Amino acid sequence: MCQREKLSLQKGMNFQVGDGYSIILVSVRKNAPYQDRFEDEGTTLIYEGHDVAKGGGNSNPKSIDQSAKLPSGRLTENGKFANAAQEYKMGKRLPEKVKVYEKIHNGIWSFDGMFDLVDSWMEENDGRKVFKFKLLAIKDSDINKLPTDIPIQDRRRIIPTSVKLEVWKRDDGKCVKCGSQDELHFDHIIPFSKGGTSIKAENVQLLCARHNLQKHDKIE
Repeated sequence: MCQREKLSLQKGMNFQVGDGYSIILVSVRKNAPYQDRFEDEGTTLIYEGHDVAKGGGNSNPKSIDQSAKLPSGRLTENGKFANAAQEYKMGKRLPEKVKVYEKIHNGIWSFDGMFDLVDSWMEENDGRKVFKFKLLAIKDSDINKLPTDIPIQDRRRIIPTSVKLEVWKRDDGKCVKCGSQDELHFDHIIPFSKGGTSIKAENVQLLCARHNLQKHDKIE
């Protein structure tokens, strides 16, 4: 992940760190530190904002409202993402493009693709206020389209975490074609566009970048 982005991604939220995009790190695993979730058959990500840092007399960040600003007045990552979402809703800018990396196991991260950031709000959670962000998955071919121009049935669907983990274990973390362990992709054996499913491991395999590019939307 860090090698691919040429960045040291120490934070879960990274606003405009790429060439025209931001990056967030997601986990929907049991006991994950934040309540992220996928909805609408994997086309929508609801992402929880991040807590204030420990220190300065703050021993329990989970007891404090998430903040849009630092004591200095500068925006936190929450504030930066929230401003971008609200400016999009007001028609002041295009949606922020966000790359999503998902932790599926210790030391194993999956690239979930590009998303449009379309909304943000705050809600009560265990007696405190937290940020929530809504992001919509987009295909490479839809990268320049507005979210309102893409029907929900045409949106890219994210393979469920449980399926990814099952496939990773079954394929031993290697490309099924050449055994490579670098730049691996979760590939639909029968493409979704041709009726394949994202929710069964039988239709998903690990391919390296070279073999994934060679296959594209072909059915083998």
